[in-house]
Amino acid sequence: MIENIDKYVPILMKRFEIEYQKQDHSGVYGETQRHLAYNSNKIEGSTLTYNQTAFLFDTKALASSDDQLIRTKDIEEMNGHFVMFNNMLKTYKKELSEDLIKSYHYDLKIGVFEDKANGYPVGEYKNRGNRVADIITTVPEEVSKQMQELLSWYNNLPIKTLDAIAEFHFKYEMIHPFQDGNGRTGRIIMFKECLKNNIFPFIIEDLRKDEYYRCLNAAQKGDKTRLIEFLKLEQQEYLNLIKDLIKE
Repeated sequence: MIENIDKYVPILMKRFEIEYQKQDHSGVYGETQRHLAYNSNKIEGSTLTYNQTAFLFDTKALASSDDQLIRTKDIEEMNGHFVMFNNMLKTYKKELSEDLIKSYHYDLKIGVFEDKANGYPVGEYKNRGNRVADIITTVPEEVSKQMQELLSWYNNLPIKTLDAIAEFHFKYEMIHPFQDGNGRTGRIIMFKECLKNNIFPFIIEDLRKDEYYRCLNAAQKGDKTRLIEFLKLEQQEYLNLIKDLIKE
């Protein structure tokens, strides 16, 4: 049986606030930054290893290697993810809004040359259609309207539960509001909303990417039970990762 892990949220937030202010990378703030950025970007195809991610976060540099090519985009997006996480920590108490979500996307993507070269909007909704597997996403002309409807539904819920956060996530991914970066902004939104609503957060690990996609796909087709159970297991995995770092 999974323990009542929501009781750890206050001490987790206390550690985040103290360590972020001090830019202390040795505790739960640094551990979360490294693991969340690595896994969320890896799910989307990043070639950086966990050690490279950690080195980049801790030193703002990458050690050179004669036998490995590193894509510039992967470095740019990893740095963007670090900034996006910091923005999330500063804004987690705010109500979700289009502007807030766009600010997360801006942080993630503003330094990515390839996106600019491709004409992808940064911090703004997509200007071209896109698809995800067999899911037809919202056309650009309808994105703002559907995002407003999704946010209105969610923000008017009297209580935000893990079930509600999961439902917001799979509906957000069906809209797919940005040209690129939807998965990463979607996962940072879930982390934020867990913190805001005193729910223990989670990191979706790349090793369980296939299961995550299967659960997400099932939810988008009407069965959200598997996604919620999957997120509960990821909560426990994240707690296992940081439990020793959040002891008083």
